[in-house]
Amino acid sequence: MFTTRQRKHANQTISNPQQCFYKAHDSLLFIYLKAIKFPRDFLCFFFFINSVVQLNNCLEKRRRVSQKMYVLGRNSSVIFSAITIAAVIFIIYEDSVISNESLQSDVFSANREISGRLQKSTISHITLRSVREEIENASLMDYLKPPISVTEEERIAWFRKKLPEFEIFKSNNLTEQFHGRVLEFFGEECEIRAFMTWISPARSFGKREVLGLETFFKAHPHGCLMILSRTLDSRHGYRVLKPLLDRQVKLSAVTPDLSFLFKNTPAESWFDSIKSGNKDPGEIPLAQNLSNLIRLAVLYKYGGVYLDTDFIILKSLKGLKNSIGAQSIDVSGNWTRLNNAVLIFDMNHPLLLKFIEEFATTFDGNKWGHNGPYLVSRVVQRVENRPGFNFTVLPPNAFYPVHWNNIGGLFKLPENRAGSRWVRAKLLQLSGQTYGVHLWNKQSSRLKIDEGSVMGRLISNHCVICEQIYSS
Repeated sequence: MFTTRQRKHANQTISNPQQCFYKAHDSLLFIYLKAIKFPRDFLCFFFFINSVVQLNNCLEKRRRVSQKMYVLGRNSSVIFSAITIAAVIFIIYEDSVISNESLQSDVFSANREISGRLQKSTISHITLRSVREEIENASLMDYLKPPISVTEEERIAWFRKKLPEFEIFKSNNLTEQFHGRVLEFFGEECEIRAFMTWISPARSFGKREVLGLETFFKAHPHGCLMILSRTLDSRHGYRVLKPLLDRQVKLSAVTPDLSFLFKNTPAESWFDSIKSGNKDPGEIPLAQNLSNLIRLAVLYKYGGVYLDTDFIILKSLKGLKNSIGAQSIDVSGNWTRLNNAVLIFDMNHPLLLKFIEEFATTFDGNKWGHNGPYLVSRVVQRVENRPGFNFTVLPPNAFYPVHWNNIGGLFKLPENRAGSRWVRAKLLQLSGQTYGVHLWNKQSSRLKIDEGSVMGRLISNHCVICEQIYSS
């Protein structure tokens, strides 16, 4: 905390106007350093206000002492610097209040297996990443995209050089706590346990994604949803999720431990090869393929529901078990392609193990969908008539009622009576056997939701906070 001498130093006024500027500047810098060391000390905020008033007095003194423009110009950089530091102090103070007063949900008890028994141990506040780290992570996402139109050898050489910069491969105190946090989060009170993944920067998790979360909790008020994300498990991520957390929903962003998730599965050797730089990651960003694998591994380890973040949930998924959705069917009603955007399976389900095995043995980072929708389609086609695999393939209306080519129509305001009739008919259709609507984010992320459109009506009827629907 501040000593008496330090407080006098921070609050001292200087009669000479020129010295006044520099002294005020130094005082603000002093408070800045103290705010970092003692973020809970409210005196930081008091001295911040006092120093701003002091700056204003300095400006008035300086104006009276010298009427020459060049002198004022000389001091403009000092004024700008001082005000900038003042703004930074205010942000730091605000962050400290958020992180220390509001982040009580980040304090948890981690369960650990000791001699075959689970025992609870209290873990204090999780170390949250700074804004600077968030910015660095965001820029690295673009920087670490693999080069195209190069040979496999050239791409592997590039990958080996960039490996130290792939944060997702690194272990820290958060990855070590992963298993305990999962066990603690999913209690008996959860009517449904669900997972999502988010490997992009936290700043990319926008209003549209938050609206999707709202629809999940509208359909499952007592559901538990965990987002596996290193970037959202941060101060920035907390701010993004805070409006929903304030509604007391069971939502958490947790940094995954990939080594733990893939251990004792066919993916373990694949992951070791990737981490050591001995495998070609392909032209497709590795994060996309890691997401395909993480969803399989987390359901295999824990069981539950996996959902892509670009989903609008229309009704409860509680009645579904060991299910995967068809994206398309032929004229006879037989499925032609499945999709992995929704997966609902028990822990240790044999089909999940087959999916993981297929990923590890046939991985190809150069073909879009090869390790995702096409993978689950290949495996199910091989095993669906074999004994021992108990699962259901749901029709397209369950989760993929609109083809990705046509998704734009759901966002548009009807232009005439025929269009209005189509909206009513579509809403009636979706109220039947549809559990959720995949938004095909790659095609729809830039589309505005028109008021009166099918999408506008769906979200309005299934949201929780229901703000900024038409600006998302």
